[in-house]
This record gives sequence, structure tokens and C-alpha cells, in this order.
Amino acid sequence: MTTSRPFLDFPNRFADGRVPRAVIFGAGHGSTYAGKGSSGHALAADAIRAASQDDAALVEHWDFDLCGPLFDGKPICCVDAGDIPTTLHDNGGNRARIETKTREVLALPAIPILLGGDCSVTIPFLSGFADHGPVWILQIDAHIDWRDEMHGERHGYSSPMRRASEMPHVAGIVQVGLRSVGSARLPDIEAAQHYGSRFVTAREVHAEGVEAALRHIPEGARVVVTLDCDSLDPSIMPGVAARTPGGLTYTQVIDLIAGLGRRAKIAGFDLVELYPPADIDGLSALTAARLLVNVIGTVVRQV
Repeated sequence: MTTSRPFLDFPNRFADGRVPRAVIFGAGHGSTYAGKGSSGHALAADAIRAASQDDAALVEHWDFDLCGPLFDGKPICCVDAGDIPTTLHDNGGNRARIETKTREVLALPAIPILLGGDCSVTIPFLSGFADHGPVWILQIDAHIDWRDEMHGERHGYSSPMRRASEMPHVAGIVQVGLRSVGSARLPDIEAAQHYGSRFVTAREVHAEGVEAALRHIPEGARVVVTLDCDSLDPSIMPGVAARTPGGLTYTQVIDLIAGLGRRAKIAGFDLVELYPPADIDGLSALTAARLLVNVIGTVVRQV
């Protein structure tokens, strides 16, 4: 259950019956591995909401990230619907609830914005787009998440892109921010390459800019973005479960989001893997909140 105030104090619905442009909702638990917990990740959505509060009174002020106010001089068009109920280890039930909520938002129609949770919540989120394809996926992550199964679970946090590659409505996958070592073995890399996933390492972005990733997205495509917080460098995003040096900068990520908004259309967005117990002075939650502001601002400016 949501315990903090809504993101930027957004309403949970519009009193005049307007359909929102985007709907934020949280999901604390997805498909957890046996013997593992996700209680730390379940704190993420409220940590992000809390970090946004200092800016709640400033939504009409000039935002230099967006070259204008958040809603571009128009009325607020985003709501925060709070968290959907999820339960640790109720893997099938959690997936069903996340997918159902995603479908409900898309039916409004509005753009769903999911705050996780570990990245197992991404699988049902993407499943919710089954009647709204084709979509491309832009995964911003240090890892490829292409394991077929771990500990007997095929829908856990090491498998989102593997499961996405099996969804008929997914037209292609671009994975950016990759670096260091994770759970992927050689067969997982080969499976991703055989599928046709485009790998873009963090080093390539540092050397060539965000165009290293954007050039793989077809112009005009509908794109679901999944942003794992460990894609960013731990100097600005320490609140993750596996800190890895050499990550993307804040500016690179918001440039990637803005560039995507100009080249294609953001159809959905999730932010996952924020781990508040490892945060330092709220820095990660603040960075995540600002990333979410940039996503909303980009969505508002889409034609």
C-alpha cells in the first residue's frame, strides 16, 4: 500500500473526468526466487515519491532539463494511482495483477508508468502490451537479463528480456548501458544475439553519445522503456543491489529519453531495481525522481 504522498502531489484521478496522458502505479513484488526476498526493492516506489516532494510546488516552474515547465504550460495530465497489491512469493498472482493494471491503463487510453520492485515486474508489464503491439523495447541496464530460468523460476529478475523476446508483440530489443559481469553465461549471450538484440555498452555511449543506442530504434516506432537503476553509475545511483563502476551518467540517460521522444514514441515506461536500503542520503531516490520527471516531460511533448 502507498504510504507517502503521491509523486509530485499528482491527483489519483481528475475530478472533471479527464483521461490522463500517463498513469503512475507501483508494484513492490514480482516473481521472487525461492529463498530470496524483495522487501528492500518494495520500498522503492514510495522512496521515489518522497524524494519528489520538494519539487511538488514547482511543477509550473522552468525546468532546464526539459527547456520549459514539466507540462509545457498545459494542465497537469499525469496521475499517480498508488500501488497495486502484491505479496512476496505470490509470483503468479503478482504477475496477473501487474499485467491487468497495465492493460487497464492502456485501455483508457493512457501511457503506463510502473515503479518497481525488482525487474521481474517488467515481464508482466510488457505482457500487458499484447493487444497494443508491435512495440520495441529499450532496456537501459547494466545486464542483459537473458537467463531462461534461475532456481526453477522462469519469470525472475534475471529473465525479463528472455521472456520479452518470446512475446509476439515485441518487434525488437535494444539493450544499452551494458558493462561488467552479471548472471549471463555464453549461451545466454548467444541466444540474445541469435534473437537479434542490439547490445550497446556503457563504454560505447561514453565514446559516441546516446546516438549509439538511438540509431537502432526505427523512426516512428512505439517503444516501451525499462530502466534498471543499476544502468547508472553508482556515484549518482548508489542505491542498487549490485554497484558497478563505469555506468551511464544522469545527463546521458535524460538525453537518451529525450532523443527517443524525438525519434519514436514512448508507449510505456518502468523504473526498477532501486534498492533504498543501500541508498546514501537519498541520492538514488532523488535521481530516480528526476528521471521520472524527464520521462513525463518527454511524454507530454510527444505528438
